[in-house]
Amino acid sequence: MPSSQYSQLIFIVAIFAILYFLMIRPQQQRQKKHQEMIRGLKANDSIVTAGGILGAVVKVKEDTLVLQVAEGVRIQVLKNAIAQVRESAEEEEDKEKKK
Repeated sequence: MPSSQYSQLIFIVAIFAILYFLMIRPQQQRQKKHQEMIRGLKANDSIVTAGGILGAVVKVKEDTLVLQVAEGVRIQVLKNAIAQVRESAEEEEDKEKKK
């Protein structure tokens, strides 16, 4: 193989390496952190869904959660729809009482 073919091969490998470290690897790390967050959910955690619904976890099931979104109002959502875990509902109540 002439040296020009080696340089083209090295260039292609370098492009794939850059794509991996800039796009694929960070996405895998975000996905791993999200899965860990979902596994760590427990009752009384305050969460935000991907749709922007705020609620407190009442019950954790295999693939879903039961959320209390208002007094006496409960909904069931998929675990994958959880975007963020906020402070637990008890901690939020304690902060509000201190104000």
